[in-house]
Amino acid sequence: MKEIEIISKAQVYGYDELAGNDRELIEKAKEATRNSYAPYSKFCVGAAARLADGTIVTGSNQENAAFPSGTCAERTALFYANARYPEQSVRELAVAAFNRGKFTSSPIPPCGACRQVILGVEERYGCPVRLLLYGEDGTYVVDSVKALLPLQFTGESMTE
Repeated sequence: MKEIEIISKAQVYGYDELAGNDRELIEKAKEATRNSYAPYSKFCVGAAARLADGTIVTGSNQENAAFPSGTCAERTALFYANARYPEQSVRELAVAAFNRGKFTSSPIPPCGACRQVILGVEERYGCPVRLLLYGEDGTYVVDSVKALLPLQFTGESMTE
């Protein structure tokens, strides 16, 4: 038997410690929670993606009574960015969640499907997507989804 150790690191910032452009992206993600359609879970998630040219696009989670026919905020934002601006890489993605009348105290990480999609975006454009995961008590910042998805399934995985 062989054992491997997998370690992921994230930086944790207070809101006031973040650079102005990071706060701007987080605010866009927070605003996007208002466009969430979450009649079942009442868990409203917003995402904001900054493209290489500085354009910001947003997305929110959209639920459906026929689970899992809805989609997450991260995928909504990324798919829109890729469809509307296919020549622009996504450089940063901020995520925020609103629940029970307030923003969550802890950062909300992307689900597994969203992590895989973010990895696909990184592969498509050949550059990492910096993630800003907002929580009232702190924002996690990671330089690539690979920190959240250390064992990755990529296009290369299918050629081996």
